Amino acid sequence: MHTDTSTGPTPVKFPTRSRRGVLLGLSAPQLVVVALTGLLLFMVLVGSGVPGALALLPLWAVAAAVTFLRYRGRSPADWAPITIRYALRRLRGQLLWLTRPATRPRREGLLHLPGTAASLRVVTSPDRQLGAVHDPHRDTLTAVVRISSRAFALLDASTQDANVAGWGRTLAALARTGHVARVQVLERTVPDSGDALTRYWEEHGRPDARLAGPVYADLLRAAGPAAAPHEAYVAIALDMKAARRLINQAGGGLAGAFTVLAQLVHTFDQSARTSGLTPAGRLSATEIAAVVRTAYDPASSAALERWSPTGRPQADPAAAGPVVLVENADRIRTDTAHHATFWVENWPRVEAGPGFLHQVLFTAGVRRTLSLTYGPKSLEAALKDVRRRKATVVADASERQRKGQVDSEEDNVEYADARDRERQLIAGHADVGLLGLVTVSADTEEELRSACAAVETAAVGALIDLRPLTWQQAEAFTAAALPLART
Repeated sequence: MHTDTSTGPTPVKFPTRSRRGVLLGLSAPQLVVVALTGLLLFMVLVGSGVPGALALLPLWAVAAAVTFLRYRGRSPADWAPITIRYALRRLRGQLLWLTRPATRPRREGLLHLPGTAASLRVVTSPDRQLGAVHDPHRDTLTAVVRISSRAFALLDASTQDANVAGWGRTLAALARTGHVARVQVLERTVPDSGDALTRYWEEHGRPDARLAGPVYADLLRAAGPAAAPHEAYVAIALDMKAARRLINQAGGGLAGAFTVLAQLVHTFDQSARTSGLTPAGRLSATEIAAVVRTAYDPASSAALERWSPTGRPQADPAAAGPVVLVENADRIRTDTAHHATFWVENWPRVEAGPGFLHQVLFTAGVRRTLSLTYGPKSLEAALKDVRRRKATVVADASERQRKGQVDSEEDNVEYADARDRERQLIAGHADVGLLGLVTVSADTEEELRSACAAVETAAVGALIDLRPLTWQQAEAFTAAALPLART
């Protein structure tokens, strides 16, 4: 009998990210290039024969390079759609966003964000208890909950394991409803003017103390502006199409959707407490607008908090968006900050403890936002995806054996991961897709470069691979830095 004497938390292992394409390991853009090249070769052979085909050898070499060479994990064919979209936005002048002065009445609650988020608006439930973001194009209604927790790294191993298991049950409870489009966990650091500390000192402090009073006052004046508090939010997006029956039973329209969304948020509040999280209140419409505003303009956090009667930042939804946004290939510049967004391309490929992201979350002197977006999948869709992956692995292995090539250990690992995933689905576990994004913010471009280098170094220690999202920074910032549960 083997007795485990380890005292650390139970390690976890992420499945291998599949790099398989649509057909023969090629993605859709690569297949388009191959098909066009083959068609052109056929036409040349019919018209000019082999000499004509040999004369076009440079063209065939270029086509091969476009299909098979890789830059930052993608082939030039895969980069083509991204580059074309960026070029079109540049030609249309969409890389620069400037807010327009109010010359006519605006639609109340519209967030006025750049890009595809332009139609988002904040709404409030009929009982004034819940604020949410309505996306009329994707037909979703998103509520945002502020959460807090004890320091995870200071907990004992058994408590850490219990919290991780509890978070898994929380996600499973939301996923099994079939009405949740996405769940986003957003954790960020924000600059702090020290106004909250000053308020506490004015209410509970004793400035007239003979020695301690002046010392504490000087300490607050010095430490307040240098503080970087952490904020955490969970955004739950209701799929109004999937929940149509329940919405109609609740009265239909946005009022019925709010009833269903309130039930989901209540379910989350109860489940979250079993995972060591403490829901600290549901955000109102003005508080959601303030979170969006401080993401684009971090310097506005102090003013929004100072003038708020509740002590929490609040903002007019019509003024939540940026005044100016300039998009570059690898970063964006907003009102008072520069931002760069990274995609977590690969999670740890070896067993890692549940706190493996600690180095990224607590990188000293860096303002950053970590976004984890979970996309629940139905049981049928998840099983279909698993079986497709297994069939692709087996087909590739048979083709490799027919050609006399050696087996690929990567295929074996991927097949084993697919089998484990299928067993878990059959056992009743819910399946979710995970998207990880990290946004780094700084006051100047030089500080941004230094902060990005620090975060990338911390990511290496956390065993994750960060990939800068070239030519996609504006849309990536919306998905990564705003609690809107968008992808």
